[in-house]
Amino acid sequence: SNQFKFMIIWLASYPKSGNTWLRSMIASYFYTNTGEFNFGLLNYIDQFPSFNHFRNYKDNFEKPESTSKYWIDAQRKINQDKKIKFLKTHNALCKIENSIFTDQQNTLGAIYIIRDPRNVINSIFNHFDKKNYQEALEFMQDEKRCLLHKENNRYLGFVSLFSWKTHQKSWLKNKLFPVLIIRYEDLQNKTFQTFKEVISFIKSITKSKKSFNREKAKKVIQSCQFEKMKKMEREEGFAESVKKKTEDKRIDFFHLGPKNNYKDLLNKDIISEMNSIYKDELKEFKYE
Repeated sequence: SNQFKFMIIWLASYPKSGNTWLRSMIASYFYTNTGEFNFGLLNYIDQFPSFNHFRNYKDNFEKPESTSKYWIDAQRKINQDKKIKFLKTHNALCKIENSIFTDQQNTLGAIYIIRDPRNVINSIFNHFDKKNYQEALEFMQDEKRCLLHKENNRYLGFVSLFSWKTHQKSWLKNKLFPVLIIRYEDLQNKTFQTFKEVISFIKSITKSKKSFNREKAKKVIQSCQFEKMKKMEREEGFAESVKKKTEDKRIDFFHLGPKNNYKDLLNKDIISEMNSIYKDELKEFKYE
């Protein structure tokens, strides 16, 4: 039957927009009995594309984008067990040469998290170790931007980001499958209601008859609070944090969270520059 042909639900976003937080909540809700979070649960929701998906192909992967021609094939492999699964991605929903990032045979739907770009910039500046905000803004506007990972001279970890603008448009305007858009700020300020919306969307596209478990959802929200995750990272470390370029220490992955407010962090010039660059988007997504 057609019903089980589609099996991936993407958790998609531009980097530093709350994807790890939502992924933690979804993993705690679907893969535990109690709703209690721990970092190990993130293994249930893999990141795609990443090098482990391409390592076994007999290809030299000489160009940064060489893995893109195996995107669909790798997803077919992931889908062989005919289960619904969540994958986290920072990839734009794009085409490179003739390869499309995903298709209707492999994807059931997507949840796209958007965040006010004026708050994204501070996280980009911190996470990618940029010299200043201007450099972080160039990163966000770069239409050729990608993330790379090389292993034994093979480009195995290529993620095509493009710019912040292009990234969100690629997912939100797509006609291949349904996309639920949620704002990071709503996840922050109306956590229960927003999480419930996410679960109903998942239920509707998977045709699930299970009812929403309010108590478990509350437990999930409580155990995935930013401060708790930050504390966990300090105590146990977090595999997805990155090393600083200059010193041998890691940059905190869970950095400012709710305290990341552009009004306190950015100067007037960069705010007004961003207000004009992102005028349409700020309006469309109801950011003042």
